[in-house]
Amino acid sequence: MSLLKVESLSKEFGGVHAIEDLTFSVEAGHIHSIIGPNGAGKTTLFNLITGVYTPSSGRVLFQDRLVSGMKPYELAALGMSRTFQNLQIFFNMKAIENVMVGSHLHLDRRFLPSLLRLPKVTRLDRECRASCAGLMEFVGLAKYLDADAASMPYGALKRLEIARALAAKPRLLLLDEPAAGLNATESREIDEVIKRVAATGVTVVLVEHDMKMVMGISDHITALDYGRKLAEGTPAQVRANPEVVSAYLGAHA
Repeated sequence: MSLLKVESLSKEFGGVHAIEDLTFSVEAGHIHSIIGPNGAGKTTLFNLITGVYTPSSGRVLFQDRLVSGMKPYELAALGMSRTFQNLQIFFNMKAIENVMVGSHLHLDRRFLPSLLRLPKVTRLDRECRASCAGLMEFVGLAKYLDADAASMPYGALKRLEIARALAAKPRLLLLDEPAAGLNATESREIDEVIKRVAATGVTVVLVEHDMKMVMGISDHITALDYGRKLAEGTPAQVRANPEVVSAYLGAHA
């Protein structure tokens, strides 16, 4: 069953096609990777799916519901969550507080109950903290529960963002270059986290340049070049596609 469908999607910026007539679907429970050279339109695609950009044409369906043009917070409420290519961490907060921010849609956010600290509010806050501590343990950050985010190493912050995204209880998790800037050990840690996330039933859409990671964990891959679909299929099929090889290495190579 397709959880996410992208149909004839296009986005223009001043006459330049960042995404052009793109169609693909993501099966529920799969790890689906989006690959392509720099400038292929991968992050633009994520921004279109998650409501940051409005498509010039085409549409996006999530759980068979038309979601094109919906706001990011509306999509989050429907079960769509993401991380960003560049860290979006609250460095003036504790690590666990960063994760708790991701749970806000599931808490009592009414003004008066929160102001008066009613028993239900305090109980939900305790439950939220315990749940988020569990998520930090899930991504391998148990030792940072009481740490200041500003004191954490870069690789740990990447996993912290994933924990925060999971706190929103998504059905679909979009990860934008989660291994960017990491060393080999940190990349392996992210690799394991993504596989654990998928094993819980959360569908993952991954943008990543680390081809070893992509080929090792993906169920399906869509390759882009200049905003258009170049190829798609299993890792073996995409790895053997001469157009993909040409786009990454150059025709001569």
